[in-house]
Amino acid sequence: MIEPMPTNDRRRALIVHGGWDGHDPEGFAEHYADVLRTEGFEVELQDTLDAFRDADALRRLSLIVPIWTMGTIAPEQLQPLTEAVAEGVGLAGFHGGMGDAFRDAPDFQLMVGGQFVAHPDGIKEYEVAIADPHDPITAGLGDFRVTSEQYYLHVDPSNHVLATTTFHPETAPWLDGVIMPVVWTRRWGAGRVFYSSVGHSLADLDVPEVPEIQRRGMLWAAR
Repeated sequence: MIEPMPTNDRRRALIVHGGWDGHDPEGFAEHYADVLRTEGFEVELQDTLDAFRDADALRRLSLIVPIWTMGTIAPEQLQPLTEAVAEGVGLAGFHGGMGDAFRDAPDFQLMVGGQFVAHPDGIKEYEVAIADPHDPITAGLGDFRVTSEQYYLHVDPSNHVLATTTFHPETAPWLDGVIMPVVWTRRWGAGRVFYSSVGHSLADLDVPEVPEIQRRGMLWAAR
């Protein structure tokens, strides 16, 4: 279990939310802000990608949580973000808010370690299997089932995979038996990156393992 930071040693997090409304970016931003504040963080919420333009401000952060499905990001917004993470600022994200953001920005996708391709069958019940039971993010947790979008992604083979899912889609039988990473961690320069593909709606958080993995992942990524 990752322990909360002492309240007299507060870290700073930036949550930037927007993009496609179908993933409830504002609702998730408020939820993750509450989680991080409980863990002793000072949290700033922004609804514009211009929040990434101030390179000096980004470098003073412990953690960045992007919640921005699809959309486009300008070079002058993306470069300070990738450089801040490379210099040690943590990055943590979930579902389309980070795994399907900025489809025309390969540098962002390289930093994340994956990119959404499809979710056959749409919303469905599927199993998430813990692949590394010894990692602090997944320690003590067992396999679980969730009703959400089962993401098929292009995934960087250098990721450290913590959980997977196996596809048995009715609408794409050629994917039957494919094992796909769901939760992973990686490094981007000196920065830690965490990603979980679960999180289509706030209802996903009703499965206890989902918010616990997300909480631990954010804490692991934050410097």
